[in-house]
Amino acid sequence: MTKLRDRKIKKPILLILVGLVLSGFIAFIEHKAGSHTIAGLEVYVEGVSDVYFVDEKEVASLLTNAFPGLEKKAALSEVSINEMEKKVEAHPFVREAEVFRDLKGKIMVKVSQHVPMARIVRPKAADGYISTKGKILPTSANYTSRVLILTGPRAERLLKLDDLSEQESSLLALIQFISQDPFWAAQISSLELLGNGDINLHQQVGKQVIEFGKPEDIELKFRKIKTYYKRILPEKGWNTYDRVNVKYKDQIICE
Repeated sequence: MTKLRDRKIKKPILLILVGLVLSGFIAFIEHKAGSHTIAGLEVYVEGVSDVYFVDEKEVASLLTNAFPGLEKKAALSEVSINEMEKKVEAHPFVREAEVFRDLKGKIMVKVSQHVPMARIVRPKAADGYISTKGKILPTSANYTSRVLILTGPRAERLLKLDDLSEQESSLLALIQFISQDPFWAAQISSLELLGNGDINLHQQVGKQVIEFGKPEDIELKFRKIKTYYKRILPEKGWNTYDRVNVKYKDQIICE
């Protein structure tokens, strides 16, 4: 019994000693790594569909201005990885940043961007973008993206928001539906957001204004628009009607 009890006591003591040794070893390695000088800075920006609203040079300049130690080859311990990530992610077009150091002491930065899927156009002020996640973005001096256009009195109000997913989720769902469908993304050129909440669709081909109504029953309404394309246009021609109304249930009104 005594031997068994001694073994039970020795086992946790041994585990504690092993843990202390490992902790000391890790602390030693981190201290040694932190004392090394910075070997350089490398930035990689992930491009999505050849979209580059922010590039490697811009991110590198942003970091070297904020952290002079990067250019002075300071010790790795003098530069905060977390603070660098926060600085990069504060850029309006950066969705996420990952900063780490490699075995040679080089600071590595990986950046993923917000991708625009619609542009809010204002006649007397700066435009803005809506990202695929619904975030409101400014325009960029580096890049212009050909995306769905939003106009009208309600469009301008969107720029006062930070994100559409909270207050304008149904509108966001409509924009996502159009942008993610190859046919509709090519055919629908712009959305006119009216003051009463209704939406008019404007087409790349065809002069008709499609009166969509509120951004609800989206798939059903687009099936009606496709029915109009397949059954009515071949008989009547593209320029017969000025407006097509799909707002009402089980109806397609052409005038």
